[in-house]
Amino acid sequence: MISRYTRPAMGEIWTDAARFQRWLEIEILACEAMAKRGEIPAKAVATIRRRARIDPERIAALEAEVKHDIIAFVTQVAETVGPEGRFLHLGLTSSDVLDTGFALQLRSAAELLLAGQDRLIAVLRRLALAHKGTLMIGRTHGMHAEPVTFGVKVASWHAEAVRNRDRLVRATEEIAVGTLSGAVGVFGNVDPDVETYVLGRLGLAAEPVATQVVARDRHAAFFATLAVLGASLERIAVEIRHLQRTEVGEAEEPFTVGQKGSSAMPHKRNPILSENVTGLARLLRAYAGAALENVALWHERDISHSSVERVIAPDATIALDFMLARMTGVLENLVVRPERMRANLDLHGGVVLSENVLLALVQKGAVRQDAYRWVQRAAHASLAGKSTFLDALAAEPRNSESVSRSASCNGCSTRVVTSRTSTCSFGVAWVPLNAHGNGRRASGLPFESHVRGQ
Repeated sequence: MISRYTRPAMGEIWTDAARFQRWLEIEILACEAMAKRGEIPAKAVATIRRRARIDPERIAALEAEVKHDIIAFVTQVAETVGPEGRFLHLGLTSSDVLDTGFALQLRSAAELLLAGQDRLIAVLRRLALAHKGTLMIGRTHGMHAEPVTFGVKVASWHAEAVRNRDRLVRATEEIAVGTLSGAVGVFGNVDPDVETYVLGRLGLAAEPVATQVVARDRHAAFFATLAVLGASLERIAVEIRHLQRTEVGEAEEPFTVGQKGSSAMPHKRNPILSENVTGLARLLRAYAGAALENVALWHERDISHSSVERVIAPDATIALDFMLARMTGVLENLVVRPERMRANLDLHGGVVLSENVLLALVQKGAVRQDAYRWVQRAAHASLAGKSTFLDALAAEPRNSESVSRSASCNGCSTRVVTSRTSTCSFGVAWVPLNAHGNGRRASGLPFESHVRGQ
């Protein structure tokens, strides 16, 4: 991943030095296990741990010659140890070190991602509660539908973020798996006790049936989970981009002092942070697809997965780490415009109450399909600027006795109450309460249940 999107802590996990250090710990722990079994001298293990050093440049030089990364690594470390270096890698195969080390790297990366997800969840909770009463128009197909609150919108993001945290925990458990089973995974020259000891010390589970490699369905599930987390961040980003559009103007990314939006147009304030998150989410989906391609290897193993994982593992975790930090920052500093939300809500003079009027008419004895035509006709006349919604409703000959301000308001009691202040042109006030004023959404689900305990 390019440095532009690499945060230091995540980037460090994927350095050559960090990878080699994990490999070295696996090799030394294997020697410890063998020493406990009396297979190599205990003094040799002490010498190996004391003298072993990693020289990435020397490893690179050796790999250029032998064309094998683990051979180059073991050779370089043995050079620093001396004669006792001959005990390194006894009975092991390359995948034992590679896959077990890979599990350690992925687990470390996932720990950072979980911390980032927790910060996102906390910010979403605060934002949702702060705006649980901030009224706005809900939209379906991009069109005005019925009233919601901005807090409920954010609570939906919060609920999804909590689910994603659970997904990431499960996916991390699934890839926190190693193997030290030797060639083709049959423990031909290494005792299973060695694997048990090493993986126990590392806090990893054992692949129950290794075929020399850890099965790649685990990794496919992990990278697919990262893509899901990215898609959820993209969902938030796309919503912010829509809300920031000039003709909507209900919310806006932070725009810092000295920031410029366009090289040509000084007035521009573009949602570049959310657009950035949207773009990176596309990469995560591509990486998930590549991980799925790695599941089917030849026979017990090949290394067609290796080149893919060298790219997607650092890139996917670094990208998601960056996305989490970026979107959390956007939400922490999001500019919310309740007055613009209210203006858009009132834009068409109560048309968005059409369902409530429809139901009120049905309750008063109208045939539903007839009432639907009356309300639709009135709504369309109002949207076209030919009449107010209320006047158009009253103009329906078979409807005039049923439609009045009081009747309309009574029929809309789950959404509105009469008020002397903050009234829209329909003569009522929007409120995020039901008729009993008990702080519940129209569905009856307590708002706080969306963010309780998170």
